[in-house]
Amino acid sequence: MSNESTHRKTQQREVILEVLKSTHCHPTADELYAMVRKRLPKVSLGTVYRNLEKLSESGDIQKIEGCGGQKRFDGDTKVHYHARCLECGRIDDVMIKPTERLENAAAGETDYQIIGHKTLFLGYCPKCKHKVHANG
Repeated sequence: MSNESTHRKTQQREVILEVLKSTHCHPTADELYAMVRKRLPKVSLGTVYRNLEKLSESGDIQKIEGCGGQKRFDGDTKVHYHARCLECGRIDDVMIKPTERLENAAAGETDYQIIGHKTLFLGYCPKCKHKVHANG
């Protein structure tokens, strides 16, 4: 691979990371692709997908799974929880302190060596909870 090709891939990854870290909306790969294209008009969707996987594997970003059909991504790598709206799919940070008690309880109930956890709360966002109650 040429230095120019390597530099382009590194630059693309840096832009993807910068864009993701600048947003708090936990975008899907498709949503992030639309944001990145504003800065890199020639970037491909495949490049965005590949780089998101690499950034997730390296721990530079978080991949949030269990969000319906599509994975979502978070540029904030500190341990924190998320809430997902069951109606519209919106994801928000839940800024409560993660607890080791949960990990200790899990370790006591399994033969796994527990090294961490991710928690996704399910419910209805402020916009959708009114629709759900009105229809329910």
